[in-house]
Amino acid sequence: MNRFDGRVAIVTGGAGGIGGASARLLAEQGAKVVVADIDEAAGAKVTAEICAKGGEASFCRVDVTAYESVEALVQFAMDTYGQLDIMFNNAGVFGDGLQNVIDMPMETYHRTIAINQHGVYYGIRAAAAQMRERGGVIINTASIYAFIADRNQFPYHASKAAVVGMTKAAALELARYNIRVVAIAPGMIDTGLVDAWRADERVWNTIQKAHMRRKLGTPEQVAQVVAFLASDEASFLNGHAYCVDDGALSFKR
Repeated sequence: MNRFDGRVAIVTGGAGGIGGASARLLAEQGAKVVVADIDEAAGAKVTAEICAKGGEASFCRVDVTAYESVEALVQFAMDTYGQLDIMFNNAGVFGDGLQNVIDMPMETYHRTIAINQHGVYYGIRAAAAQMRERGGVIINTASIYAFIADRNQFPYHASKAAVVGMTKAAALELARYNIRVVAIAPGMIDTGLVDAWRADERVWNTIQKAHMRRKLGTPEQVAQVVAFLASDEASFLNGHAYCVDDGALSFKR
């Protein structure tokens, strides 16, 4: 028997990176997966890959900045599979350019907060409304940047710190419904969010040296943690953000 047989999962930001790797792994381990993303072509591709390997998945377009869209996503899962057991609120952006808090356009701040912070809140709310009768697991994507500061990433820091706070508060409020709420806090992971930095050798070397073993993590490594947190093996884990960072927060650079 597979780890997630009989369970249904939603993965937002499921079109690629951590979301895509997590959707594939959850499906491989038996879950029926709703791949949710604003990028329809990329999301449909991940869905097709899962189905081609014998998994069960469906794609649903979602704009996590709109509660009505997230609510419709959860309803899609209910209509398609009849239940919801795992909600992975993973959709996020790193920020539009690197600008300090004074010069950063106000729209950059609002867009980052809308996706990274409000999108997670909407996912928690919509999923919990369906899970309250039978329990479930909600996993949110934070970041090690929730705990440390770097230059020119003010809205990213603000949004990811909020995810950690929301995870703790939601875990406390939803415990009565047997809903666990946890978060992951990845370090630098080799996804499309960091592709723009590859061309600058100095920047890329600095990024790699931020980890104890001097290399970035992979989406598949993070997906393994997501699957563990979603499983019964993690049934006593609740209300915390778990760093997936090769020790990045544990040493002075």
